[in-house]
Amino acid sequence: MKLITKPCLLMLLLFVSFQLEAQEVQNWTWGGPKDPLQNQYKVKHYLLNLELLPNTKAIDGYVEVSFEKTGALDTLRLNLIERYTVLKVEMAGKNISFDHHGDTLDIFPVEDSGNKVKVFYRGKTPIATNPPWVGGFTWERDQKGNHWMGLSSQNEGAKIFMPCLDHPSSEPSEGVDLHFKVPYPYFVAANGNLISNDTKTGFNYFHWATDYPINNYNINFTMGRLHLEEKTYTSRGGREIPMKVYVLEENAAKAPMLLQILETSVRTQEKYFGEFPFPEDKIGLVETPYLGMEHQTINAYGNNYQFTRIGEVYYDWLLYHELGHEWWGNKVTVADWADFWIHEGICSYGDWLFYREHGGESAYHKHARDVARSIKNENPVAFPAQTTTDEAYHSEIYSKGAFILHSLRYILGDDVFFPMLKAFVEDKAYTYENLVGTKDFTDFVQRYSGKDLQGFFDLYLYTTEVPHVKIKKKGKRKYEIQLDNIDFSLPMEVETSKGVERLILGPEPVEVKSKRPVKVDPKGWYLVK
Repeated sequence: MKLITKPCLLMLLLFVSFQLEAQEVQNWTWGGPKDPLQNQYKVKHYLLNLELLPNTKAIDGYVEVSFEKTGALDTLRLNLIERYTVLKVEMAGKNISFDHHGDTLDIFPVEDSGNKVKVFYRGKTPIATNPPWVGGFTWERDQKGNHWMGLSSQNEGAKIFMPCLDHPSSEPSEGVDLHFKVPYPYFVAANGNLISNDTKTGFNYFHWATDYPINNYNINFTMGRLHLEEKTYTSRGGREIPMKVYVLEENAAKAPMLLQILETSVRTQEKYFGEFPFPEDKIGLVETPYLGMEHQTINAYGNNYQFTRIGEVYYDWLLYHELGHEWWGNKVTVADWADFWIHEGICSYGDWLFYREHGGESAYHKHARDVARSIKNENPVAFPAQTTTDEAYHSEIYSKGAFILHSLRYILGDDVFFPMLKAFVEDKAYTYENLVGTKDFTDFVQRYSGKDLQGFFDLYLYTTEVPHVKIKKKGKRKYEIQLDNIDFSLPMEVETSKGVERLILGPEPVEVKSKRPVKVDPKGWYLVK
């Protein structure tokens, strides 16, 4: 036998480590063009039944998919990552043939096999390497050595934990039922309402359910030794809604404060965007071993209780942002990741409104200036149709997306802008099962306001250009101002020696008089050069 020297052994270990890491960081994405075979049916309901196995970082169970045929269906195509083993597939109580190749699961129904399919599967889970941005399962231990598991899949899709039609345009119209088996004494927090829980022979069993439509990546569950802090919240519409906060038992003393901040946050969101969108379920969050994510009615919270004070109240930016997605992302949902900015940009603008509500206009504008400094205009905010998460996800869908709303506020004025935002998020045509795109939003804004804003939207959403402000001195006390790279006009504040006035600026020069140099947009309502 040939001996392996220390340098060779080190190289071998590094190689093996690299190979294992490469397997874990496999890049999954979703969205893009929808598979034609998946246009032949619509998902109505998922029933997920899983045993969570923390010692082996694996899952074992089945999913039952209820669907409605919309065309000829000789192949029922689902998505499930290849690392799971599909044990069998049943329809109408009979074993059905299937082919699991890559991340695709093809099922071949026979005549009269019905509109439900049950897929049994198991396997070791993909491990999240940088959750939630590079998602998967996060298997951790709390400070007492107890198992603690979180799941994140926004950029990967639900195929990393269950067989499904994994496309953003597909939501189960009748919701999901979620059943879990875990070792005693662990708890599982998930979407919707806790229908039942039981303990038998060393295991805990949980049944959660929601009847609301839900996007695939929002289906979620967290396992741990969890403490519940709860109260009844009365919404702006007078509805009594359960409000529940699940934290690690070791953080039980921090839960009342977290619950209080959650209540303040919901009241602020409701003021601007209307009643909490899922009153039949709950307002909920759960402490997770990663930063956070907007899982419907059970938002992931991992910000380590870093509360700050704004005005007279306490604020947690992570909690507030993920909560905002209950309106922008979960209630108003895009069908194509090309329009991802509607989720992240408008939700981020909602974060700015917390500063306005509790810190005043000065705090709001300071925050706007801080955000503006981070925007480099490197990518468009809205993308061509059929875009994947990998293509659409970048920081400016948050920052620049929010700034576009900030500019829109100035253009329309508060008396139109704020009612307009609430009207959109409360319109049945754009909520729950009725998914939206960028054009839906921009058309609505123009229709509601009665203003032609297409030039503004086209420039800021679809390009990396911004208006160029050109100021030319004409004589001793005269200046000409124009936006020389656009073919439309915008209202802008202009500060002269007489004060600040609102002028319509565009490609044609506008003359103003001032005893000192003029300033255009001194408050920073726009991204301009």
